[in-house]
Amino acid sequence: MIRLLFVVSEDWYFLSHRLHLAEAAIAAGYKVALLSRVSQHRTQIEASGVEVIDWSLDRCSRNPFCELHFLREVYVALRRIRPDIVHAVALKPVLYSALACRLAGVHARVSALGGLGFVFSSRKFLARLLRPVLVLAFRWALRGRDARLILQNPDDQAILLAADVIEVGRIRLIRGVGVDTSAFFPQAEVSNVPLVVLPARLLWDKGVGEFVDCARSIKQKGIHARFALVGEPDAHNPECVPVAQLEAWAAEGAVEWWGRRADMPEVLRQAAVVCLPSSYGEGLPKALLEAASCGRPIVTYNVPGCREVVVDGENGILVPLKDGQALAAALEKLLRDPELRRRMGAAGRAMVLREFSQERVATETMRVWEEVLA
Repeated sequence: MIRLLFVVSEDWYFLSHRLHLAEAAIAAGYKVALLSRVSQHRTQIEASGVEVIDWSLDRCSRNPFCELHFLREVYVALRRIRPDIVHAVALKPVLYSALACRLAGVHARVSALGGLGFVFSSRKFLARLLRPVLVLAFRWALRGRDARLILQNPDDQAILLAADVIEVGRIRLIRGVGVDTSAFFPQAEVSNVPLVVLPARLLWDKGVGEFVDCARSIKQKGIHARFALVGEPDAHNPECVPVAQLEAWAAEGAVEWWGRRADMPEVLRQAAVVCLPSSYGEGLPKALLEAASCGRPIVTYNVPGCREVVVDGENGILVPLKDGQALAAALEKLLRDPELRRRMGAAGRAMVLREFSQERVATETMRVWEEVLA
């Protein structure tokens, strides 16, 4: 029996983005374990047949002694599970599992990056300072004949190839993490007052401020619409929007703040339009795939990852980066035209069924596992 170990920062992320891969592996006869920081989802993950190992990882930590402890925990898990293959997702899991695998003698490794994140997308001093260090670290971590890197969009691939991080022959492009099209399906809009939602971690780089500005300007024109932020701040990210700011916007009446929701199909059923004005280093946003699967038109910036989901004018509108007037105009156009929303939503649903289903992503991922095991 092939033993597969996932190394992921947070159990909630594994549940929402990778559990279906584990279930596909178990159905194919693999024995699957997860090393992750456990918050409240152990029971649900274990019910799927995945062994869960708690990892004390703190994504915010910069303490070298803590980092050594996190690394040691990966090594201990590898020695206990003795996996045939390790599948690591995101920055610290990729780097720490690469070192631990070398120490433990595990050769078959798959690294997955759901976007290049803050360090590669931000122009802030900290990001520019860390970028060359991270390039060197990735260059080392991704070495190995039996190592593969999964990326979600060709823009990220071009950046890493230009930085000479990895050769093209060991990169595999799998577009997104897949959508459960049976759970996220089209339904009619439920209200005569159209609702625009921004579903994401509430970071400045996700365009939260721009979204609020658009809500204000559209309401000032007398257009009857609601705007909701659906998500919570990520305190581990330097771009985190303070809770006090979110509460102030909600008190002002500019937008509603719904917090994190576990019932996203219901949220999207209530929505008329989904907006993600993100300048973050996205891979291929799952929230936009779910919106398209539910037949909702999308307004987003024309940036890597987001433009993989939207064909401009067909299933949504692509807006130039940081162009607040164009963003507001795109939202206004859709709010004024229910038939355009319906037509774009249908095109988005067809795209997801054709290109982005969970089944397709699982099949492509399992091919990568088989390749490194061969």
